[in-house]
Amino acid sequence: MSARNPGMKLDLGWISKVRVNTHAVLKRAQTIQGHKTPKKQWQAAWLLKAVTCIDLTTLAGDDTPSNVHRLCLKAIQPVPYHLLNKMDMHDQGVTTAAVCVYPSRVADAVKSLKAANSSLAVASVATGFPAGQTPLETRLQEVRLAVANGATEIDIVINRTLALTGQWEAMYEEVRQFREACGDAHMKTILAVGELGTFTNVYKASLVAMMAGSDFIKTSTGKESVNATYPVAIVMVRAIRDYFLCTGHKVGFKPAGGIRTAHESLLWLTLIKEELGHDWLCPHLFRLGASSLLADIERQIYHHVTGQYAAYHELPMA
Repeated sequence: MSARNPGMKLDLGWISKVRVNTHAVLKRAQTIQGHKTPKKQWQAAWLLKAVTCIDLTTLAGDDTPSNVHRLCLKAIQPVPYHLLNKMDMHDQGVTTAAVCVYPSRVADAVKSLKAANSSLAVASVATGFPAGQTPLETRLQEVRLAVANGATEIDIVINRTLALTGQWEAMYEEVRQFREACGDAHMKTILAVGELGTFTNVYKASLVAMMAGSDFIKTSTGKESVNATYPVAIVMVRAIRDYFLCTGHKVGFKPAGGIRTAHESLLWLTLIKEELGHDWLCPHLFRLGASSLLADIERQIYHHVTGQYAAYHELPMA
């Protein structure tokens, strides 16, 4: 992970001046989507890079210790050994970046990874995920419990009401308190962009989250009707770039929700490379929040190695 973001005082002057040019953002997003992606061994290399940036996630109502255990094993060995061997990548320690679960499943994930002698990060959603509408003390307690159970990364959600009504000081104060409750754990702040209304609101919420000490900003919970889209990502990564130019501190970016295909993962990597540069192309500063993406990446790698496409049952969860 990157060095923790120390945050800064809330700069309301900066926030009040924000105006986002919607037409320019949409045009830039179109350009990104029109990019040709790499082929053959270059594509395989980029897909392995994408795997190392995945937060392999299960956030279902029917999560159990056994499916969390399977998730952990898959995160440790995301691509079958024989395929990595054929690519001469079997000894490169290819794992996903983390596993991401509900607070009540953190202890299960920690136990499974410890039993497998893995130091993989455990991320937990918290703060009344996905709506963030529970009382503040309850949301803070949830963060503390997840950290106490062994989570080293916390994905918090902002209170969208505060962003929608322009209560930036109140939002800043809440996120600061979540930062404090995280202790040494890294904090990713979910903006739930599909519920923020305008690009200007997304940019302002990104800034406030970073000023309050977020180590990452994340697009979505995956539970909204609109999740990670390229236009919203451009707005967020430009806020990250501006924050870096102002403070010298690099904040990470995590698109999440609806990212399902290998092709999409390559476009996300392209967007990051072009907008933020090579420094951000690593798990310390870029994550993909996904549950089904890995299966499609595996199929593409299988095709690269064998010349044939595997059936999904040939590449099981674990």
